[in-house]
Amino acid sequence: MMLRSMTLAILLGLASATPADEWTTAGDVLQIALPLTALTATFTLDDPEGRTALVGSYATTLGASYVLKYTVDRERPDGSDTRSFPSAHTASAFSGASFLQRRYGWDIGLPAYLGATYVGWSRVYGEKHYVSDVLAGAALAWGVNYWLVPKSDRRDFALVPMQGGAALAFNFRF
Repeated sequence: MMLRSMTLAILLGLASATPADEWTTAGDVLQIALPLTALTATFTLDDPEGRTALVGSYATTLGASYVLKYTVDRERPDGSDTRSFPSAHTASAFSGASFLQRRYGWDIGLPAYLGATYVGWSRVYGEKHYVSDVLAGAALAWGVNYWLVPKSDRRDFALVPMQGGAALAFNFRF
């Protein structure tokens, strides 16, 4: 519980310390960082079953997201483009977060979901998506991961708060 509280405090601190014009850029980075964190975890924890599930769920999530974008063809709030629905940034971030939570538990899942939520918020804040676009991307990623990713009893890593940020801590057994 303390880990979750400290992680929330760190994320809120980073968000408040970040200039407003960089909030959307931080969301752009996190939408890739979360799935890459999940992929790194599968290698670090020697979890080939999880890696296969991650690749399948991520590809399915983004594939479905882009099929929907071209099918729905919804204009973005800022008028810059069509294909607003659903948010692929949010789908990508929530795919990584959902995988981490489903496969390795809430200790790492909760901070990952907070980061993914930040991505969704940054897309609405930057007027690239409507709230419904973001909710659809998140729901799509969560549903695909719930369907394709088997749970694991492994709880070999956690997010550890550090001065100025956080780090992943891994537990190895020899």
